[in-house]
Amino acid sequence: MKMSKALGLAVTLALVPWAMSVASAQNAPTKITVVLPNPSAVNNFPLYVAIGEKMFEKEGLNVSVEAVDGSSQVLQAMSAGQAQIGQPGPAPVLAARARGVDVVFIYNHFAKSVFGVVVPEKSAIKTPADLKGAVIGVGTADGAEVGFTRAILTDQKMSEGKDFTFLPVGDGGLAAAAFLRGDIKAYAAAVSDAAIMETRGIDLREITPEQYLSYFGNGYAAMKSFIDQNPQAVEKFGRVLVQATEFGLKPENRDKVLQHTKAGNPQEGEDTKLSAALFEQVKERITPFDKSKGWGYQPPEHWELWHKSAVASGVLKSPLPDLKAAYTNQFVDAWNKGSK
Repeated sequence: MKMSKALGLAVTLALVPWAMSVASAQNAPTKITVVLPNPSAVNNFPLYVAIGEKMFEKEGLNVSVEAVDGSSQVLQAMSAGQAQIGQPGPAPVLAARARGVDVVFIYNHFAKSVFGVVVPEKSAIKTPADLKGAVIGVGTADGAEVGFTRAILTDQKMSEGKDFTFLPVGDGGLAAAAFLRGDIKAYAAAVSDAAIMETRGIDLREITPEQYLSYFGNGYAAMKSFIDQNPQAVEKFGRVLVQATEFGLKPENRDKVLQHTKAGNPQEGEDTKLSAALFEQVKERITPFDKSKGWGYQPPEHWELWHKSAVASGVLKSPLPDLKAAYTNQFVDAWNKGSK
């Protein structure tokens, strides 16, 4: 039985909205929620530059950002499907994998350690070996910077309590005051602490041995299931981060970067001097040791350092059976194609 022309036209017209909705769905931007371990926008300036300059939109990505309290909450959000990409630290990622969480580090954001040992610029202390007998300031008695600095001095054959002493003096401005009073000779600082002290008029010099800067900091990660199901989205996300990073590192774009980070965190951006100082610290920490490998690249030997440290410190009860499953460099070449 042949369909009448009238009926055929009616069916065709009825299918038009359905076809348009299918096409619209196919062309809709991919939604990605990124969850960060702290609210600092300057720490993550490439992300906010990409949002402010509409770089994600040009790649067909609809990116929203949420801040939580620490890497554990980042990993919880990702494993619960509340976020597609997060920015945890390497040690928490290793611990999560030991618990069976199939999370994978995909982009090395803080290519160098976010901690460092600093002294006043005019100090006679030139290397960690010169800290024998010194009082070293730390934010808190049990902060991550304590273990970081203790490892450096242990390699110098120094023992805490005998050859050096840690003194909890607080962060940022409190640490600056401790320097000014002469209470401490050095300070184990996070990048934000160093920036605050610089704005307080204390010129600092870092004495951290290069091998310890290899203990890279937080980077972008995703669940393996998301990576496997959405490789194009991961490729686009990383490519935009590279573009935004290179945009942000150009001196002529400095003011634009700080405008974008202020939009991301207005409270942080109110202190323009501090934001600018922190930006300078962050630029150094995200720059890879070997830029020829590309932005986001993860040196396997640096993961080995973290792995051994996690076992030695008890973060891991035993070595992971497959460390290489914790990270991937599969997208790095595509991210950096055409990079300057």
